Amino acid sequence: MKPFKTQAHIHSLNGKMDEITILKELGNNSYLVDYRGVKCSAIFNPFNCTYYADDIYGRTDNE
Repeated sequence: MKPFKTQAHIHSLNGKMDEITILKELGNNSYLVDYRGVKCSAIFNPFNCTYYADDIYGRTDNE
């Protein structure tokens, strides 16, 4: 999977949208993303086609 930029609901912004970079799919609808230099987890909601990035509790050093 090649990294790409997209919009996502951001936890620290109380769900407001901002740009993230999807780095890789971890499996089972889980993604490693970069949000403003913070690597964190995200999920994709197929019902409304949006990502949700958790830059508060989902922070990781995972590459």
